Amino acid sequence: MSILSTIDDDRRSLPLRRKIIEVNWGLVFVICLVAGVGFAMLYSAAGGNLSPWASRQMIRFSAGLGVMLVIALIDIRFWLRYAYLFYGIGLALLVSVEFFGVVGMGAQRWVDLGLFQLQPSEVMKVAIVLALARYFHALSMEEVGQFRWLLLPTILIVAPVTLVLRQPDLGTAILLGVVGFGIFFVAGVRLWKFAAAGALALGGLPIVWQYLHDYQKARILTFINPEQDPLGSGYHIMQSKIALGSGGVFGKGFLQGTQSHLDFLPEMRTDFIFTMLAEEFGMAGGLALLTLYALLLAYGFAIALRARNHFGRIVALGVTGGFFLYVFINIAMVMGLVPVVGVPLPLISYGGTSMMTLLVGFGLLMSVWIHRDVEIPRRPGFVGL
Repeated sequence: MSILSTIDDDRRSLPLRRKIIEVNWGLVFVICLVAGVGFAMLYSAAGGNLSPWASRQMIRFSAGLGVMLVIALIDIRFWLRYAYLFYGIGLALLVSVEFFGVVGMGAQRWVDLGLFQLQPSEVMKVAIVLALARYFHALSMEEVGQFRWLLLPTILIVAPVTLVLRQPDLGTAILLGVVGFGIFFVAGVRLWKFAAAGALALGGLPIVWQYLHDYQKARILTFINPEQDPLGSGYHIMQSKIALGSGGVFGKGFLQGTQSHLDFLPEMRTDFIFTMLAEEFGMAGGLALLTLYALLLAYGFAIALRARNHFGRIVALGVTGGFFLYVFINIAMVMGLVPVVGVPLPLISYGGTSMMTLLVGFGLLMSVWIHRDVEIPRRPGFVGL
């Protein structure tokens, strides 16, 4: 019996007008506020000029906002039905990077599609959430507790993580792994299994260390002792800390950051953009941005709790958890609390594929909200197929 045939005809779909009304416009407003902060910081990074970064980011955000709203209006059961297809497309794109990938900044991470370059690892951040949500939606709690039912979702995570590590992109690989296994927790996998897996992972660290690239080893050693090479591998984090501290409570003022505008601060439009914000607006500005992020996270968790179908709950928590990791890793990275791994600040850092991926994720989150009262059977068939 198919999923759709088990649902009453009058609940197959909501009228479009009602869906538009049901859009969580408060969430849309906060997303726009955060993106607006990003436009202002990219304007500052260019020395008070919209070109080249702020103007491009505005265009990308406008297009992504439209895509987000379209995704929000699509029935949640559509995303359930084609979740594995989207995962397969994402995995195929990752495999294509191995053979046809475009090299940039010393890594082979992009696929040239003619009109634009796509980073498949970003696509996989959404696809893996959909695939795992569909898989666990179809399992009973008894099956979730059995090892044999956890083998396939483990493969669904390990396959893209391995391909991303080969690019190499350690930061994205970590994000995929943490989000994927985080969904295991959401689905009801017992904590002792995570503890056992963690113990095995710690035991394998010496082996993993041997396979890390030299620059990855340097980042970890620099994290432990950044002062050992202040003009080399430790330069980025040292300058970041100087900029953070020089901002004080209220900052030096918009366009007045010395570390950034005198080119001491590296990658200020991407990975280290939070440092530039803290220098210009101080601790107050940083806390204001964190408050906006906290609002987005609150919306995400509230939507997950309100959803009546298990698939929607898992998708909402997967998207929200991934967003939290983006924020946490980037801000902890620029403060020297974790090694530098090249994770952008959501909706703030300059970037096309990462911006679109985030907005697609928020579109799925709003689709869960709009269709929160749609009931989907938990047992549509073998692992949701």
